[in-house]
Amino acid sequence: MLKIALSGCSGRMGHVIADIVSQREDIQIVAGFDINTAKYADFPIFSDPFEFQGKCDVMIDFSNVACTEQLLRYCEKHHTPIVLCTTGHSPAQLQRIREASAAVPVFRSGNMSLGINLMSDLLGKCAAVLGERYDVEVIEKHHNQKLDAPSGTALMLADAVAAALPYQPAYVYDRHTRREKRPAHEIGISTIRGGTIVGEHSVLFCGRDEIIEIKHTALSREVFAVGAVDAAVFMAGCTQPGMYDMNDVIAARGV
Repeated sequence: MLKIALSGCSGRMGHVIADIVSQREDIQIVAGFDINTAKYADFPIFSDPFEFQGKCDVMIDFSNVACTEQLLRYCEKHHTPIVLCTTGHSPAQLQRIREASAAVPVFRSGNMSLGINLMSDLLGKCAAVLGERYDVEVIEKHHNQKLDAPSGTALMLADAVAAALPYQPAYVYDRHTRREKRPAHEIGISTIRGGTIVGEHSVLFCGRDEIIEIKHTALSREVFAVGAVDAAVFMAGCTQPGMYDMNDVIAARGV
């Protein structure tokens, strides 16, 4: 049976993942890591990963970027693959993640939803066809408790568009200080925070007399939890250090 350690186990996503895993017979959570150590399931919870003396096959992290360094050190010491679901890492933290991937398999994605990752692929194809003739705008909506803005998913989708454009676009997050027409060769990224919105991302290709909109709406956090568990199962079988993402999971399915 596959053994998972779950960082951020006491948070909302941690609870959803624990519930999904409890319904499967091929995997189990053997330890949780969180500042809140109140037990709610049949696995022990530790405030410090290094307090855990057992063994796990893979770690899932849905905690906070402040925990990343400690988790990477744990995985490096124990040669444990890790699935990083937390977003909002600084450039220095991203560099540290890349360094860790030289020692252990590291999975990182701006979004754990299979649908979002398929959307990302579709956006690249659209950008390659539409090119310079269309303005691109990214709009993301999340609940009022989300800490980072714009979302990691919004940046992931913008990157997918940018990689396929015939020019290097500038990302523009704020236009209120400018009084000018929209310049060409930029991608606008807008953020909305309110209520209990789980996650909604739209990408608009705005041309002359037409708009193409590609949109993804998450109706519950379960879509992200399922993706994280699928990624963990995939990563547990990875023996080579390196950076992995959802495209690798999709490719392993023969898609």
